[in-house]
Amino acid sequence: QGFNGKLAFAIAASAFGSSFQHGYNTGVLNNPQKIIEEWIQTTMQNRTNQLPAESTVTLVFSILVSIFCIGGMIGGGITGVVSDKFGRKGGLLLNNVLVVLATVCEASAKAAGSYELIILGRFLIGINAGLNAGLAPMYLAEISPVNLRGAVGTVYQLVITISILIAQILGLQSILGTKETWPTLLAITIVPAIFQMVTLPFCPESPKYLLLSKGKEAESQKALTWFRGTAAVHDEMDMMRAEAEAMRLLPKVTMRELISNNALRIPLIISLTVMCAQQLSGINAVMFFSSKIFSMAGLNEINSMYATLGMGGINVLMTVVSLFLVEKAGRKTLLLIGFGGMAIDTTLLTIGMLFAGEKNPVVSIFCVIFVLIYVVMFAIGPGSIPWFLVSELFNQSARPTASSLAVCVNWTANWLVGLAFLPLSDLMGSSVFVIFIVLQVLFLFFIYKKVPETKNKTLEEISAMFRQQSYQ
Repeated sequence: QGFNGKLAFAIAASAFGSSFQHGYNTGVLNNPQKIIEEWIQTTMQNRTNQLPAESTVTLVFSILVSIFCIGGMIGGGITGVVSDKFGRKGGLLLNNVLVVLATVCEASAKAAGSYELIILGRFLIGINAGLNAGLAPMYLAEISPVNLRGAVGTVYQLVITISILIAQILGLQSILGTKETWPTLLAITIVPAIFQMVTLPFCPESPKYLLLSKGKEAESQKALTWFRGTAAVHDEMDMMRAEAEAMRLLPKVTMRELISNNALRIPLIISLTVMCAQQLSGINAVMFFSSKIFSMAGLNEINSMYATLGMGGINVLMTVVSLFLVEKAGRKTLLLIGFGGMAIDTTLLTIGMLFAGEKNPVVSIFCVIFVLIYVVMFAIGPGSIPWFLVSELFNQSARPTASSLAVCVNWTANWLVGLAFLPLSDLMGSSVFVIFIVLQVLFLFFIYKKVPETKNKTLEEISAMFRQQSYQ
């Protein structure tokens, strides 16, 4: 109910053009890592006439990878300002300027003999991805009917999983992961930006933003009529007017207000914890270093690569499944199943890794299965729900500021996992996953105790929950 062609078009225009950048640039450097490191080494040698130390090349490549997350933190941090000033749709369109600049830097880096250009390009595309991570779920939540809000919100994570898989496939040596074509692999990030710049202008701005932030009632009703495919939008307009009236009695929500006001602080703590949980569950350790995990489990290089592609495919498939489950089972249920399943599975994986190797091929196969089950559990709920849960827990006046904080925290946790996992795995071996098991159990307990079910609830009903004693 409420789903139609125009809404589907708006979802595709906003989600594909934004979350594709997030996922594609997360996975694009995995397969061509050795080739790019060799090019960095050659570039350094040409400049100094001396062969650089291997540690220096590794450091430059590490900066190349991690600068994307630092850009994401900055992008997430300015989401509130951009969404208030330019709107949700306007912010998404303007954000594509960063993609164009990043593509020029990355595509010309090899010809210019400058790895610094790739670092700059990755930083710019990181800011773009951070902004997208706040703006796109906000836009999707505000254009969706209440009964489809969870399913539509899941689309953001679905496109991330698809784009990671595309990056992994295109990065194969048989396709674009070669010495000649890797700049093209990086430059493909312009394609979704072009798609969004062509399609999104045909979609209206968020009706809630038009009414509640700009006071444009006629434009808001026109936009809502477009999204619903019917002129019978009076009930929904009445609900938005009631929210607008309530907002007029409240001042603009600042960061200080979010922290000091109990009715806002509790959903803020929930939002930030769930965002942390998504990253500190260990998913990016598995995604970034899947080949290393599979080799630790005893697989050879070619089999590791195919296992990684299989993992990406399962991630996409299960995110599609979660799109249908989220409105039936509910948000909290799927988060509990996901984190509970990951905790059990990661425990089995840790035990398996102790015995895996050439002498125990059966155990190695089980370790690969455990990694795939881990991805299934993550995709069921923890992968998609945090992105739109923030938009569900806050009203219009607090949503941009809360989204800024939540996205910034998500990218910071992402960066910390990327930074710490390899040194810790060298130090602890397969026991490194014990850290994730402990965190998963703690997050599971927090979700059980504190996260409310928001399925089919209006924003006023959700706000009323936080005024009850059970959430104090």
